[in-house]
Amino acid sequence: MPVQFRKMHGLGNDFVIIDNRGGHAEFADRTARLMADRRLGIGCDQVIVLEPSARADLFMRIYNPDASQAEACGNATRCVASLLMQESGKGSCVIETVVGLLPCRALPGNLYEVDMGAARLEWQEIPLSEPRDTLHLGIGDGNTLFDPVAVNVGNPHCVFFVDNVEKIPVETLGAAVERNALFPQRTNVEFAQILAPDKIRMRVWERGTGVTMACGSGACATMVAAARRNLTGRKAEIVLDGGSLFLEWRESDGHVLMAGPVAEVFSGTFIT
Repeated sequence: MPVQFRKMHGLGNDFVIIDNRGGHAEFADRTARLMADRRLGIGCDQVIVLEPSARADLFMRIYNPDASQAEACGNATRCVASLLMQESGKGSCVIETVVGLLPCRALPGNLYEVDMGAARLEWQEIPLSEPRDTLHLGIGDGNTLFDPVAVNVGNPHCVFFVDNVEKIPVETLGAAVERNALFPQRTNVEFAQILAPDKIRMRVWERGTGVTMACGSGACATMVAAARRNLTGRKAEIVLDGGSLFLEWRESDGHVLMAGPVAEVFSGTFIT
């Protein structure tokens, strides 16, 4: 069955986007795996399916390459928001995900901002498998004890602060931490280096995907974790492998605002 798609990315974090608001496309786990495959399919970090919503402009469903569903994806939200604003001619929209409504707006310079909602900080909200201080998790790999921060920004994150992020084995350490027994729903893993009170370098291992060039919700989690540790203020530029995102952990309501660019690469028809 032919499926129309768009390929987009936010700082190299790339997506195959399928508009199924008309309910015409049959979508299965196998389709997500095949589309995401960089040799046998189109290739992407996540497959995004757009569906109707009674509460927002549309509902956004997020599939990882292993066909598991993610709760949130900041970079994909910005990409979809840009498409909606092109359609409507408006400078704002609201996107629904499984974790709630995400207001978005256009900013000057091809930037799009998403209100990712309030960061969740309690151990039950991450969730963790047992009570822990989320500011000082204290997890080990058998040889070394690490002290990351746990944050939920629509999905679970585990943020490590390191002296030199370029020397961290993101692939091996990220994969191990993702499936640590402390995280019953697995976790995204961020490695962050403080460059200045308002600038952070970050690399990421995404749950169900692996190393990506950028992760919007991961940047949000890193901003919150850094501010909680008093390493930065509540606003910062997060420098990822694919470029920069601009974050604010708003003091008035605890919401995390994320702004960054988007790009459309190509569109086509995929034969399932």
